[in-house]
Amino acid sequence: MSTIIDTFIAPPCHEQIDILYQDDHLAIINKPAGLLSLSGKNPQNLDSVHHRLVQLFPGCTLVHRLDFGTSGLMVIARNKAINAALCRQFSQRTVTKVYGALLCGHLDNNEGVIDAAIAKDPALFPLMSICSTHGKPARSRYRVIERYEHTVEDGRLLPVTRVQLIPESGRTHQLRIHCQLLGHPILGCDLYGGLLPPGTERTPRMMLHASELHIVHPVSGEALNIRHACPF
Repeated sequence: MSTIIDTFIAPPCHEQIDILYQDDHLAIINKPAGLLSLSGKNPQNLDSVHHRLVQLFPGCTLVHRLDFGTSGLMVIARNKAINAALCRQFSQRTVTKVYGALLCGHLDNNEGVIDAAIAKDPALFPLMSICSTHGKPARSRYRVIERYEHTVEDGRLLPVTRVQLIPESGRTHQLRIHCQLLGHPILGCDLYGGLLPPGTERTPRMMLHASELHIVHPVSGEALNIRHACPF
């Protein structure tokens, strides 16, 4: 059995967390790119969404996570009962999450579905892999918003496609590996080919943003439909 060794050290994140909604039960925030969701075991990786927010909301917990390089909307539970209620919504797939992304190249189809099971492989850590035998079912929908030429640092034009992504399941790295499988990795994605096309090497961040979150408030029963525009 392979031993997982995590040598990643997060560079300092100077951007602040924006609190977009809060009450006595939960908060909805905009996470900056380049900030861990949870603190790592290495003391140099202490800074995180949870580490910062527990100073404001003692006892708060994360209901879900976003990858280090992903920005956007997260819901934070302010006590254990709310966490359990929100986790039920995620596990029952009644939560809708919508992401905005820039993909390398121009997609042929205007919309589609990627249905491919995803598995963990300690030998490949931190990468996930597509595996129909041992993987867990994973399904994502995409819709093209626009195709254009993106000017990169050295002045050359890079074909990119702006898409809306909707994960119907919540596997680790799902959108990143599904877009790679599509043949159009997310621009700036270091693990799944988004820094390989010529001109992408200096992309400042992964171009993936959680732009919409639709949940039901576990106490009031009110529909919370939160949106935050893509910063790229």
